Amino acid sequence: MSIFVPENPGLLLASNSTVSTMIKQFLAKIPRKSSKSNTSDPDGGSSSSSITNDVSNNNGFLNTYNAISSRLNTVKKMSSSIFPASIMPAGEMIDPRVPFKDVQNSDKLRLLISKLNLCSKLYDFSDQNQDSIEKDIKRQTLSEIIDFLSSESPKLTEPAMFSICKMCGNNLFRDFPPKNSVFLQRGETEDEEPCFDPAWSHLQLVYEILARFLTQTSLDPKIAKQYIDHSFILRLLDLFDTEDPRERDCLKAILHRVYGKFMVHRPFIRMVVSNIIYRFVFETEKHNGIAELLEIFGSVISGFALPLKKEHKMFLLRVLVPLHKPKSVGVYHHQLTYCVVQFVEKEPKLSSDVIKGLLKFWPVTSSQKQLMFLSELEELLEMIHTDEFEKIMVPLFRRINCCLRSSHFQVAERAHFLWNNEHILHLIMCNRQVIMPLVFSSLEQNSQKHWSRTVVNLAQNMMKMLDDVDHELVVSCQGRVEEDKSTLTVAAERRRLTWERLESVSIMEETATTCVVSC
Repeated sequence: MSIFVPENPGLLLASNSTVSTMIKQFLAKIPRKSSKSNTSDPDGGSSSSSITNDVSNNNGFLNTYNAISSRLNTVKKMSSSIFPASIMPAGEMIDPRVPFKDVQNSDKLRLLISKLNLCSKLYDFSDQNQDSIEKDIKRQTLSEIIDFLSSESPKLTEPAMFSICKMCGNNLFRDFPPKNSVFLQRGETEDEEPCFDPAWSHLQLVYEILARFLTQTSLDPKIAKQYIDHSFILRLLDLFDTEDPRERDCLKAILHRVYGKFMVHRPFIRMVVSNIIYRFVFETEKHNGIAELLEIFGSVISGFALPLKKEHKMFLLRVLVPLHKPKSVGVYHHQLTYCVVQFVEKEPKLSSDVIKGLLKFWPVTSSQKQLMFLSELEELLEMIHTDEFEKIMVPLFRRINCCLRSSHFQVAERAHFLWNNEHILHLIMCNRQVIMPLVFSSLEQNSQKHWSRTVVNLAQNMMKMLDDVDHELVVSCQGRVEEDKSTLTVAAERRRLTWERLESVSIMEETATTCVVSC
């Protein structure tokens, strides 16, 4: 007789008791001889041969049952190394309070899974006195897991990977409280204090476990990507909006390791970060982790291969350049400048497009933002080539001319300092026939009557330098300035006369109306 046995170990485990019950029921249905037939049959013959045959048949079934049971037990033992301990029978679990040193090496991964399952339970930290004993046990268990991963460097099985990711997800992935309507961007007020998470004593240890897991030399990304998947990464990136700066620092290190370890996830990470920035720039202008995300991408951009892919250029022009628009750009401007400069260093032809973007989002009323833009502009102009500079020099120096005329002395000083850069000065002198007429009037005005003495001195030095380099151009520019002044004077006089005529006409009409009424 042949009995079907499933080849899938999971099915064998699930059907252990079912097969045993079926065999017992099958054996119970076999007809047995009555007490009379044990002595003689109806023909008077002996029934010993029938009894012998029945016994031999029963032994055959029992042997088959024993073989199947033995195979099921073997599969059951094998399952402990395939499936997580959380889905094992209770008898296979190890007490999570047992130290790692008290178990054999073969049982340490099972003990690790038990400890991870214990740490998956969450506690309310709004009340520090609630469940204080359980919280302390969990903290000690998390510390034991860190020590085990650091000292033992075990080769993690799939159930262990699953349990680590599950425990980290349960503890880390959470919703933040909504921001109120009077939300102030981080960094806009000097007196604003950072908000710290009350559960940080546990969260810090969980982040450490995740970091140790990602840095395991024996970790195979092809296997681990089943657990560090797109859903896991998406929830991880959502955590960058936390107000706790300590957590953002941990997330920065974790995401950097994930990006370096799992090449298959790199396009997805770039896409999700782009979406976060899009939402921040064009919708909310509220996010706490933009600086940390840009810091990560600063190192990522430095590793881009040449020539740059179209996707990477689009990331620069559609993601990084619009980040100059929000009011809170000062919070992350240093990291943003670094990312932009990394792109331009790799491909200098992008400098003209980036400068056009800067001019598009140039601040008009914020002096602090103007100072940041001028500093970034100087870094970009240091790397620009002559042909790219000629494409944008006219709109660029029209904007610089406005900065030279600024009544804010720091903005005016920073604009004058551009001439102290040798490379920028060389570009200006090579194209002085176009550039000088655009800025000469502001330079002359500042050299005569700006309220800041520093600005006056800078403008006078620049005028003297220009006169030494090209006296004829200076004379020509002065002539144009005088013509512009006379033109403005004539236009002002024409407006004055026009207003006087309008006033006289208005007075005459008013007088006529008064006469008619009086009559």
